[in-house]
Amino acid sequence: MLSVVLPVAVALLFKLKIEGVTAFRWLPYVYAGINALTAVLLILALRAIKQKNITLHFRFIRMCLLLSCLFLLMYVTYHITNPTTYYGDTNFDSKLDILEKTQVGAWAYVYYFILFSHIILSVAVVPLVLFSYLFARTGQISRHKAWVRFAFPAWLYVAVSGVIVFLMIYPYYAN
Repeated sequence: MLSVVLPVAVALLFKLKIEGVTAFRWLPYVYAGINALTAVLLILALRAIKQKNITLHFRFIRMCLLLSCLFLLMYVTYHITNPTTYYGDTNFDSKLDILEKTQVGAWAYVYYFILFSHIILSVAVVPLVLFSYLFARTGQISRHKAWVRFAFPAWLYVAVSGVIVFLMIYPYYAN
């Protein structure tokens, strides 16, 4: 149920805009860092389980879950308090004119491909991760392993692509 409610709630929150709040402009830098840390912790969790250190693996995964929740809160907070940032918008007017489109060229296709795949997988990863975690916590290890085959690479891709998306768009954040 959470994996359906969560994306719908986030989508609805994007329609909400709180004008005049400028205190949260720094959030993209923080949640990009959270994505990077999540990616590192996921790799460390994989390493821990390959070394059969279940306790350490579980700790890393719990930290990743906590970071993902924090990310979501910051992401929504930023987007309801700030205007949309457009890739290539060098004059920060929330529109792309022909000159700006020409300047970014084919990089816009790369950016939007990474962004859209990141968004789609970020929605899909919620049930994958939650069910994987549930199966591990309830001792259903074979089911946990079957789900993790999809959950781990998807979650890692979302974390890494989140950093890449940030690095590509941060020059266009209005100051």
